Amino acid sequence: MNDLAAFFAGAFLCNSLPHLVCGLKGEPFPTPFAKPRGVGDSSPLVNFLWGFFNLMAGIALATWPPIQVGLNAGFLALIVGVLLIGLHLSRHFGKVRPRQQGR
Repeated sequence: MNDLAAFFAGAFLCNSLPHLVCGLKGEPFPTPFAKPRGVGDSSPLVNFLWGFFNLMAGIALATWPPIQVGLNAGFLALIVGVLLIGLHLSRHFGKVRPRQQGR
């Protein structure tokens, strides 16, 4: 169960980055609250709040019980969570964002 929590910690931490960055830059970006969900843009404020929620969820999952950095199952599960959600989101938003920007 700890490895599953570590996996989701990585996914939440990775997902927090684009939302926090766009929110802090004052740029709209898709969130689960947009219409259509995950495709339409949400306001910078919604993005910041969604990113902050993801950051806090990731930290909570990574620190209870704490994940030790090193070659162990928990840390590797966290890395796999970051990689898988990162690969998925980069492909998804690579398709969605150019269409929204008229490319």
